[in-house]
Amino acid sequence: MPGIQNYINHVALVLDASSSMSNLSRKVVEVADQQIAYLARRSKELDQETRVTVYVFADKVQCVIYDKDVLRMPSLKQLYRVGGMTALLAATLTSQRELAQTAQLYGDHSFLTFVLTDGQENASHRCPDAPARDQRELVRAVAEMIETQDDNWTLAVLVPDQMGKREAMQYGFPKDNIAIWDATSTQGLEEAGQVIQEATEKFMVGRTKGIRGSRAVFSTGADAVNQETIKAAGLTPVDPSRYQLIGVDRDTAIKAWVIECGHEYRTGGAFYQLSKSEKVQARKQIAVLEKKTDRVYAGPEARALLGLPDVEVRVKPDHNDDFTIFVQSTSVNRKLLPNTRLLLMN
Repeated sequence: MPGIQNYINHVALVLDASSSMSNLSRKVVEVADQQIAYLARRSKELDQETRVTVYVFADKVQCVIYDKDVLRMPSLKQLYRVGGMTALLAATLTSQRELAQTAQLYGDHSFLTFVLTDGQENASHRCPDAPARDQRELVRAVAEMIETQDDNWTLAVLVPDQMGKREAMQYGFPKDNIAIWDATSTQGLEEAGQVIQEATEKFMVGRTKGIRGSRAVFSTGADAVNQETIKAAGLTPVDPSRYQLIGVDRDTAIKAWVIECGHEYRTGGAFYQLSKSEKVQARKQIAVLEKKTDRVYAGPEARALLGLPDVEVRVKPDHNDDFTIFVQSTSVNRKLLPNTRLLLMN
């Protein structure tokens, strides 16, 4: 009889330890330790095995913990030391190439790596860990590596500003796997830790739905939706007899519009079209509409598809040519906007 295919997560933190991080070094350890404690808790709750790898980088790249059971992880207090420049490209290449040598036998393995840096690349061409001494060759090597990674690999980076984001995109990082953090304060680092935790939650919940990797790990919006992710999340269309789509032609309250259009208003049965960035509570249901066919996908898997954890979180409408997000309303006065649609579930 075949054995059970366990979910096995290989989560890596690749941490900038250049001299400019010195004023944040204590906070780096605190945030990393918090992330590891969170991983340990969620691994138990979701029955997923999680193994953690930690790299630190400055002038050179050093692996200080390799693929260790998250339930047995030490604090990074004695392992994180700052000093030197920023070998970002070498750290990215080294971490992914070494992790690729990890055995993937007897289980559903998935790799999730977060690179955190407070500055731009300036040392990889001199780094002994780099496979090349030419900056352009290093950029090409990273871009090619990211492009050819298997679908169970997710590589994300946190950078300090828009320039860092542009460079990360040149390196081949997917746009929605790049986040900007405030590298000037401990509060900014605390917030970066929260971003990593939310992205990890999205990843781990997605694993339970069959999603093995993501090129939109920092996205909680419409740009995470496509036919591939819908299929991977296990979503099936709602029976068309169970819903109606109603156009909205002016500013109006949701209950008043439902009644004016000749329908009975039922609390929780009306979904408004997400048209601006806003907070969505944990209890709110989500529906996804395929524009071309007017097919509707709903259920708990729809929240997982958008990467929504079971807490209040901000969701972006984003631009998506093929799909529209609808959010359940429990308020009779929810304002509907003109040129949107209302989804009414029977």
